[in-house]
Amino acid sequence: MTDIILLSDPRVAATRVTENGEPLVDARGVAALRVDRRQTDHDGSYAHLRADVLRRLLLAQEALPAGIRLLMVEGFRPPALQRRYFDEYAATLRTAHPDAGPDRIRELASAYISPPEVAPHVSGGAVDLTLCTADGAELPLGTEVNATPEESEGGCRTAALNVGAEARANRAAMGRAMTAAGFVNYPTEWWHWSYGDRYWALLTAAPAAKYGPAFLSPTA
Repeated sequence: MTDIILLSDPRVAATRVTENGEPLVDARGVAALRVDRRQTDHDGSYAHLRADVLRRLLLAQEALPAGIRLLMVEGFRPPALQRRYFDEYAATLRTAHPDAGPDRIRELASAYISPPEVAPHVSGGAVDLTLCTADGAELPLGTEVNATPEESEGGCRTAALNVGAEARANRAAMGRAMTAAGFVNYPTEWWHWSYGDRYWALLTAAPAAKYGPAFLSPTA
């Protein structure tokens, strides 16, 4: 897996951002898209995405095989929450790897939680999702959404071989649809896709990212 570019890679932080000012919009108002409630927060941040990201998500859904739908789990994540998630996971890694220095801990942590300063979710350009049937029954994707590398024995990686054939087929179907709509996957997390953020810009050789850190207005 040495070809994976982690979010801790200096090239991600060095990627230029030209913020286009696109608003965050609430995906819960779109009847065609299912939004799961497992990440529900007090202000509905989890259900928001940049407007073009939501549009592309609907295009991806149209490209899925008949009877399969996207199930959105989490979109925008406020910077303070991203920082908390990263710090908490890094603390567990420091306990597990007492001889690892700060740079190594940051690298290990970024395989699961992005460093806050470059986090795709903070930009409103990233979405965590899975697949479900038309009536909402989730399909097997091999691990739970947000499974850590430790608890899944690496099964959280998109190309993991320690998941069943049906799960691999479902991941491939989602990958084809999301890629066709312009998204890129973070290869350590099968559920994480983004568009317009620094990671997307680096992988697609775009001249700059479209989205910097976003902020949810009280009326959004």
